[in-house]
Amino acid sequence: QFIIDAHGLAFCHSLGTDASFWVGPPYTLLCKEELMDIRGKAAIVTGASRGLGAALARQLAAGGAKVVLIARGETALQEVVADIRQAGGDAHALAADVGDKQAVYAIAGAAAALLGPIDLLIHNASILGPVPLPLLLDTECEDLQKVLEVNLFGVFRLTQALLGSMVLRGSGAVISVTSDAGVNAYPRWGAYGVSKAALDHLMRTFAAESQGSGVHFLTVDPGEMDTQMHADAMPDADRATLRDPAAVAAGILRLIGTAEGLQSGARVPALGAGT
Repeated sequence: QFIIDAHGLAFCHSLGTDASFWVGPPYTLLCKEELMDIRGKAAIVTGASRGLGAALARQLAAGGAKVVLIARGETALQEVVADIRQAGGDAHALAADVGDKQAVYAIAGAAAALLGPIDLLIHNASILGPVPLPLLLDTECEDLQKVLEVNLFGVFRLTQALLGSMVLRGSGAVISVTSDAGVNAYPRWGAYGVSKAALDHLMRTFAAESQGSGVHFLTVDPGEMDTQMHADAMPDADRATLRDPAAVAAGILRLIGTAEGLQSGARVPALGAGT
């Protein structure tokens, strides 16, 4: 029996258990047996010192993955790593700026030295630019460039640094966190929205060029979450209407599990991320 909700999710009720599925291009239904086992996998999560990134790192480690957490704020990053280790997880902190061109290969090399070949790369780090958010007309070129350096060029460079190894091994997954602002034009979200629209297409192009390699690309829209970034952008928002980053992270992990059955380069909502 399949029940499909508004997000295009279906749940199979068989053998007394519930298994999650994605219904959409290429219209593939995946059974629980086909889900990726993250145990022992080497994963990188950027923007991992708080919010969704921290939740992703915690849940990956709880599932048995080895995780390198990357963020600029070392103190907060070390606190998340300490929590993961206290819970028995395998986690390491790398304080670095993914928007720094000179840091990217150092990040890739340090992560590989800590974990070995990387199996999973999650691009979560992003910035808004100046807040309160300005109109594009009032946005300085330098501010737009800073947003693009983190949200787009940082993703491009780090993917480029790690993709070759994945292709040689014939396996791997690259997940990027996008935004509704990359699809819909919202006043004052210009710099951020432009960066996410470009990110979506970047992932589609990497996917097209990596077809048949065994490396899968997904872009995931988490929806509006109760995070510091959202509070910075929309301080008057009703937090009760926002999604819990931990619930969104759980949905993204389920998507990672079904990545090999999804069309590489697809843009999808986080499973189970509803309020």
